[in-house]
Amino acid sequence: MPRLLFLIALLASAVRRGAVDASIVDGLEVGFYGQTCPDAEGAIRNVVNNEIGMNRGIAPGLIRLFFHDCFITGCDASILLDESPAGDVPEKESSANGFTLVGLRTIDIAKSTVESMCPRTVSCADILAFAARDAAVAAGLPSYDVAAGRRDGMRSNMDDLPGNFPVPGHHVPRLTELFSQRGLTQEDLVALSGAHSIGGAHCFMFSNRIYGFSKDADVDPSLDPDYAARLRQVCPPKNPNNDPQQAPKVKFDARTGESLDTAYYSELLARRGLLTSDNALIEDAQTRAMVEAFARDEVMWQQKFAEAMQKVGMLDVLIGADKGQVRKQCRLVNGQEQQQQPQPQQQQRQQQLPWLRPQPHFPWLRQRRPPRPFPRHPMGDLINGFFRGFH
Repeated sequence: MPRLLFLIALLASAVRRGAVDASIVDGLEVGFYGQTCPDAEGAIRNVVNNEIGMNRGIAPGLIRLFFHDCFITGCDASILLDESPAGDVPEKESSANGFTLVGLRTIDIAKSTVESMCPRTVSCADILAFAARDAAVAAGLPSYDVAAGRRDGMRSNMDDLPGNFPVPGHHVPRLTELFSQRGLTQEDLVALSGAHSIGGAHCFMFSNRIYGFSKDADVDPSLDPDYAARLRQVCPPKNPNNDPQQAPKVKFDARTGESLDTAYYSELLARRGLLTSDNALIEDAQTRAMVEAFARDEVMWQQKFAEAMQKVGMLDVLIGADKGQVRKQCRLVNGQEQQQQPQPQQQQRQQQLPWLRPQPHFPWLRQRRPPRPFPRHPMGDLINGFFRGFH
């Protein structure tokens, strides 16, 4: 495979105070592990294909995991950390992630496999980038090159997400602003939205469109009436006392929901976009034109989607031995494994809190502490439910 150095570019500066700028970084290289771990990409691909063979939901989960990692602090595998050395609550426990993250076990298995082949060589950030590409290919996209050379970050803080991440209720102006702050164009936004041809969303993420939409209409009039009726059959009215994790889910694309294709755009034009952010793409004149173009030309969309994924994969990457590290376990910064060994004064506490006991064999089977409960205040429930339902 020919080696290719990606050219450097700068992201657009933030237009809103408090926004997090990112940059597309030079130095990643296709075939980066050609000498140090030549079988790494093939091994990761095999793991991803095996996992997807057992659970088709892994494919959209891995693509989403990659996007959620890169969009905030860059492609540094910070979303994979269970704990932060600084004591911060990590990204994965944010209400934008939480129980909706899918594919973490797949990354653990891929990392364990590669570590057995080439210890301390292939970063978790690169594994995640390769796995997202392999998931897209398994779902029907033609293969594309993924440049590598990323190193893993040592910081993860869920407080980085609020205000800096797109959510299902956003409309085109806000989505465009957020993407622009990361050097991603409006075309990238529309192309990457095509990932919604696979996966789905929990009912409470769009219940406002099918129940109590406005004073004049119980159902969002922009929805196809037959489609809205089917959604109401699956999704009962929202009950604030229900557990969000038990909420029903609906596929974004009911026709070809396991194939990464342009049916998503055709469904949008037929007024069958599931989320507010999906439907918003056909309400804006500029993005609607892109939706129509992608619906007509699947080959063009496949190319634009792959190019956008490559751009996302270069956001704020860490390159060079003086930056970041290559984690031995994707869930822990190097050195935390020793820190987790129980000290004498911890023995009694561990008997009372068994999830703190170390599990030495497989990191993905390590019992995690129960997630921090979300506030039970009605407004807190509303906000947390809104962020946590989408995947």
